[in-house]
Amino acid sequence: MRLTPRRVAEERDWVADRADRVVPVINEVRDELGELFETDVDPVNEAAYREAVDDVFADGDLAVNVAALVALLRDLDVEGDYPGFVVDELLGRELAATVAGRQPLRTLGEATFHYADLRVHGPADENAGVDDLEAALAAGFQERLPGWNWTERESPFAVE
Repeated sequence: MRLTPRRVAEERDWVADRADRVVPVINEVRDELGELFETDVDPVNEAAYREAVDDVFADGDLAVNVAALVALLRDLDVEGDYPGFVVDELLGRELAATVAGRQPLRTLGEATFHYADLRVHGPADENAGVDDLEAALAAGFQERLPGWNWTERESPFAVE
């Protein structure tokens, strides 16, 4: 694989163009996790998702890593799929964490990836890595985007 600024821009466009598939997963995950944790979580719309994609790809060092993970998952298809199960999970979890950001969001992105991955199934003619890619994008961006009450308050653990 060769990554150039042009290729990074192409991967950014692909990620942004997936809004119609990723945003519903974000909102489903937020609804279900909000119910489990007995809290209200704001939904995400496609415009907010695309803005967050722009933010991720505006940071060149972050963008090249996200683009590489996206490209790997887009192309990944292991004959019979099951032998590739571990590698697409590994790449998906890392993509979700990378998009989510710093701790604790990074770890939450990884954990949420597995939850989202259970909800995403692509068509049979699509490479096996694409559904993990969409789950990773949903998990990472749902952590990055505002809407969780606990992220919008001062931490009681901050030391002055």
